[in-house]
Amino acid sequence: MSGKKKKVFRPKARRPRGFEDRVGSVLRAEKHLVDAATRVYDDWGFEPLQTPAFEYAEALGKFLPDEERPNEGVFALEDDDGQWLSLRYDHTAPLARYVAENFQELNKPYRRYQAGDVWRNEKPGPGRFRQFVQCDADTVGAPGPAADAEMIAMAADVMRAVGLADGEYAIRVNDRRILDGVLEGIGATDTGSRTRIMRAADKLDRLGREGVALLLGEGRKDESGDYTEGAKLDTAGIDAVLNFLDATGGSRDQVIARLEPLVGASEVGRSGLAALVEIDAVLSAIGVGDDRAEFDPSIVRGLGYYTGPVFEAELLATANYDDGSPIQFGSVGGGGRYDDLVSRFTGQKVPATGYSFGVSRFAAALSALGKVGAETERPLVLIVAAEKDRAADYLAMAAELRATGIRTEAFVGGGNMGKQLKYADRRGACAAVIVGSDEREQGLVTIKDLGLGSELSRDITDNREWREEQPAQSSVARAEWVSAVRAVLNRNGDH
Repeated sequence: MSGKKKKVFRPKARRPRGFEDRVGSVLRAEKHLVDAATRVYDDWGFEPLQTPAFEYAEALGKFLPDEERPNEGVFALEDDDGQWLSLRYDHTAPLARYVAENFQELNKPYRRYQAGDVWRNEKPGPGRFRQFVQCDADTVGAPGPAADAEMIAMAADVMRAVGLADGEYAIRVNDRRILDGVLEGIGATDTGSRTRIMRAADKLDRLGREGVALLLGEGRKDESGDYTEGAKLDTAGIDAVLNFLDATGGSRDQVIARLEPLVGASEVGRSGLAALVEIDAVLSAIGVGDDRAEFDPSIVRGLGYYTGPVFEAELLATANYDDGSPIQFGSVGGGGRYDDLVSRFTGQKVPATGYSFGVSRFAAALSALGKVGAETERPLVLIVAAEKDRAADYLAMAAELRATGIRTEAFVGGGNMGKQLKYADRRGACAAVIVGSDEREQGLVTIKDLGLGSELSRDITDNREWREEQPAQSSVARAEWVSAVRAVLNRNGDH
């Protein structure tokens, strides 16, 4: 019999590629953002909805898996009944399915909001993950531009609700039909040409006027050498599209005045222009001025299902990287009208409009701007386990503080008092509560103000002086300890 020890298999601790672990500070920042947004939606009379993570793959439209590549674009699996299921790609397709499935029972217009994870089976990259959180609000069953104006106004209110001042953001609005009218005028009627023109226009911010002109013409080679085929417009056609994109700037009515001659007699173009006129009237009536929502013809939105007004929420505020260079955040959300999505299920055209933002990216931008961070985390008080056999007493003290609304942890790990105080410091606790044998016999509780202690320690260089003076530490009677802890929180501005 061999004495050789059998090797135990131990899996490697690693995350799947394109997925991330989100830690407490990130989750709190994201929760702060979602709570602020959903309060706005709730105030406007919208109702929450939670659809399942999985949908039948056929419900996801253009992301329908085929026999050869069942995971193309989505994460899909075959159910035991032979049908393909896919993790939801966004919240809009599941909403369309829900509305179609419950069409007769729903009050219309149906107004809902939803926040939750979505999954994309795409190549990951810097800041591009395969799983992330989206937050959506949609109105289904309202055909007029007033519903689009409401979405735009709500998006502006979300920006305020998360702590952004007017001038630190802008909601940029357009109507896809105006560009359709311009394209009609230059004879760009086939779907492929229109798609290439839309994609080129959508890159104005990134590539500039010259780069877009190349994509409207023969094509463009980027810095890496990759070549993108152009829309093959002639000079007159390129000029017409660029003049359309140049119509931005100034007040909403000034933009409308510039766009009017560009659409000419096109019926579809004039219907888009009429929608902007009504949106302007609604926004003006409810106090959303040009400084909060502006008309910008360069906003065309990449997704193919938009059928009318479209808009993007852009962060104008900037922060700096560690080297001092500016961080430009750009668009953090967007939306628009999509009247054809529900009809995939019912054959009946159902008007719809909505707004969506990526929670992780928006929350990261707010954190970089100092708009969200430590204030989203409630202050922590640590009850030190000064005597090993008194765990029940310390847990009872923690419960006593929690009953008054103070976030409290009783230390349950091993280690001496020094180790526990270091733990409290690493956790960012604002106070530590100590009841050792001396305090217990005298009916006292010692409270260390960790915030003040950290501040005072900068002025003390002698360890002996520190031990003897015990700065930011006091003992109070057992009957007064809760109010004393609250006084520490108030002194630090934490409660």
